[in-house]
Amino acid sequence: MSQNPLNTILEANKFDGTNYSNWLRNLRIVLDFKNQTYVLDKSLPQTLPKGFLVGERLTFEKFTQWHEDNQKVPSIVLSSMSNEIQKQYERYKDVWSIMHRMKELYAVPDRHIRYAVTKAFFGARMIEGSSVREHAVMMPSLVEKLKDLQADLEKEETYVDVILQSLPPSYDQFIINYNMNGLGKILHELINMLVQYEATIEKSAPSVLVGEVSTSKAKGKDAGREKRKKDETSSTAASTSSVPVTPLGGGKGKRKRVHQSKIQNDVCIYCREKGHWKRECPKLLSDEGEDKE
Repeated sequence: MSQNPLNTILEANKFDGTNYSNWLRNLRIVLDFKNQTYVLDKSLPQTLPKGFLVGERLTFEKFTQWHEDNQKVPSIVLSSMSNEIQKQYERYKDVWSIMHRMKELYAVPDRHIRYAVTKAFFGARMIEGSSVREHAVMMPSLVEKLKDLQADLEKEETYVDVILQSLPPSYDQFIINYNMNGLGKILHELINMLVQYEATIEKSAPSVLVGEVSTSKAKGKDAGREKRKKDETSSTAASTSSVPVTPLGGGKGKRKRVHQSKIQNDVCIYCREKGHWKRECPKLLSDEGEDKE
């Protein structure tokens, strides 16, 4: 096992009872390196076929190779498991028996996998502002899984339609152009077009943002001016409402604003009483009337 440089993959992805799919995929990668994957899928022939002749070297060599690989591969499989799980399969003599038993215990039925992948594919939605490259990696990956599971989506256009429907509103113009021009691209061509379109959006985005910022600043200035005007108006109105207009005797049509509370607290310099000024003093007016007489 140490002669295979890919064995580090199995060391990093040992089977622990919860990662069957990932573990099996990595195991096949390692065994493909030595063309030994076939022993995982077919039971080992115990004897040569009936009617075998010594001169049929090809049949004999295949039979011999199968036995040799079966002796080596179980060690690779067992060493890629956790210690507790190893103990459950040490008694099996051939690798096919090990794999068959593990599939019964840990493999998810294809029907369940197909349902989960189909749900993920048709329900996928690209988030506005995220990278189309990441989305473009995920969607074709789901397409390949559906094909491997033999999902009944034979036409390439179906996959393309679903991918277009998964795009956010910022790609609406792209979808319109794609459908109106009847581009009908295959999957990988569509992905390339989406990446190019994303680059176009990113280039045009800064100018839009600058326009939005300048507009918001202008709106802010206008709002500030309006606020100051309102404050000035309200303060003027408040000061005006607190000062009543009192008609005075001198001058026709002339009026003077007098704060009533201030008059009540002032002392007349003529009679020394509060509540009025000298020119309105009753005593002064009375004395002046007597002098005239």
